Amino acid sequence: MTPDAGFSETPLPPTSPTILHVEGLCKSFGGRTIIKDVSFNIQEGEFVAVLGPSGAGKTTLFRCMASLIAPSQGRVVVFDTCPRDIKTRKRRQIAVVFQQFNLIGRRSALGNVLAGRLGYVPAWRGLTGHFSRDDRLWALQCLDRVGLLAHSERRADTLSGGQQQRVAIARAIAQRPAIVLADEPVASLDPQTGRSVLDLLRGICENERVAVVCSLHQVHLARAYADRVIGLANGNVVTDVRVAAFDKTSFNRIYGDASGGDLGSVDFAE
Repeated sequence: MTPDAGFSETPLPPTSPTILHVEGLCKSFGGRTIIKDVSFNIQEGEFVAVLGPSGAGKTTLFRCMASLIAPSQGRVVVFDTCPRDIKTRKRRQIAVVFQQFNLIGRRSALGNVLAGRLGYVPAWRGLTGHFSRDDRLWALQCLDRVGLLAHSERRADTLSGGQQQRVAIARAIAQRPAIVLADEPVASLDPQTGRSVLDLLRGICENERVAVVCSLHQVHLARAYADRVIGLANGNVVTDVRVAAFDKTSFNRIYGDASGGDLGSVDFAE
């Protein structure tokens, strides 16, 4: 079954300020279109899961939202400004958590978390590593928040995968962002560690009112942690619903014959 591009599902009306607005986003590489006319809004304090099979365009979408690549058409707006047009200091509003952690292995956990403060300090301080006492104390608090205070001086490349991802989340917290974009943050982790990482992201969302957009392959995790699900298939948004309304029809719009997604222990109500 091919997902129906003319879906009529829509999320509930927003009840909080819009943090991020995606409008008519398209991206092509070498004449091949990866994402097509993608539009949605993300509200303050909202946890949104992005689901889709491999090749659906999730990573390309996230790279466009983070302004790591420029869209071919359309725009991404954060607080009424396109990320590619804002100054470095305002980029701290957007934190990114990657599947492969993107830490500097030879630096300590603390040194990696301090990278989240670069948007707040003069360039020379960042280049020389001369952060203020307040910045260091805040970075240590962020490590404590993710349960790694005791490992603050350990080199990042000596930590386990789950610990490295928690360092990456601490770095994101250190930015004091308005939105966290997490591109498959649990894909390389075991299930228990993956859940602990999602617990941290959910906690940031609830306690700091930070919006979280998280791409996942596991439908049961999306339903357990998200407020809302956006589904991609063949580069199109094919479903956008509150998590309570995500059902077999929504699933089939994304995965077609219900064989492409990881359902885990999900049982859909009839």
